[in-house]
Amino acid sequence: MRQIDRQVYGPWALVTGASSGIGAEFARQIAASGINVVLVARSQERLRDVATSLQRDHHVDTRTISLDLGQDGILDRIAEATDDLDIGLVVSNAGAGNPGPFISLPLAGLREIVQLNVITHLELAHHFGRRLSERGRGGLVLVSAAAGAGGLTYMANDSATKAYPLSLGEALHEELESAGVDVTVLVPVLVKTPVVDRIGLEAIDLPVDAISAEEAVDEAFTALLEHRPTTIDRERLAPLFAEMKGAVITAISKRLAASRPAH
Repeated sequence: MRQIDRQVYGPWALVTGASSGIGAEFARQIAASGINVVLVARSQERLRDVATSLQRDHHVDTRTISLDLGQDGILDRIAEATDDLDIGLVVSNAGAGNPGPFISLPLAGLREIVQLNVITHLELAHHFGRRLSERGRGGLVLVSAAAGAGGLTYMANDSATKAYPLSLGEALHEELESAGVDVTVLVPVLVKTPVVDRIGLEAIDLPVDAISAEEAVDEAFTALLEHRPTTIDRERLAPLFAEMKGAVITAISKRLAASRPAH
C-alpha cells in the first residue's frame, strides 16, 4: 500500500461510492495515511459502518453524505457539505452498469446511468478541479473501466459512459499539471466486486485474472504518485479490450438468457 503525502493530498479527501467495494477501499487506504475522509454514497447505514471503521482503525475524522449520485442536483449538496473543509484529494469512483439489449432497456434507467457515470464525474471534476488549482496542490482520481476502450454489445450505454471519465481524466492530467494538481484515471480491467459476480465474468475464460479492490486502489495511487494519466495506457488497453470483448459479450448473453422466463 502506497503512503499518501498528507501535506499534498490532505488534510481531507472526498470519496464517492464509498460504502463498499473499490470506494470503501479507497477510503481505507487514504485514512491509513492519516488523511480525514468525506464519504459519499446512497446508503447512510453502510456509510456509517465505514466511517466507524476508519475512525477506530486509523484515528481520522470522517464526514458522511448520504446521496443518490444518479440523480440531478448532487453537486449543490456536496459543495454545501464540504465548503468548510480543505480537501486535497478527490476520488470520483461511484458508477454502475445496466447490461442488456439497448432498445429493450427503459430510457429512464439509461439516463440514470449517464447521470451517474458521466455527469457526476463532470461536476465533481469541474468543482474540485477549480478548488485544487486555487490551492496549488492536490489530486483527482477518476474511475473508468476497460469497457471505456470501445463499444460492448449488450453494454452499449455502459461502455459509452465509461469512455467519458477516461478521456476526461487524460485531458485534465495535462491541463491541471501546471496548477500543481495530479490527475489519474483508474481503468480496472477485472476487479472482484459484486458487479463482476452479477454479470458472471469470473466464471469464463478471460485473458486476465480478477484482482482485489485493494490491488486496484494500489494501482490507482501508484499511478497518481508517479504522475501518470492512467493505470493502463492506451497502447496496452486497446489490444486487451479486443481480447476480452468476445468473452464479456458471451458472459452477458448467458446471463440474459438465464434471466428470461421459460416458455
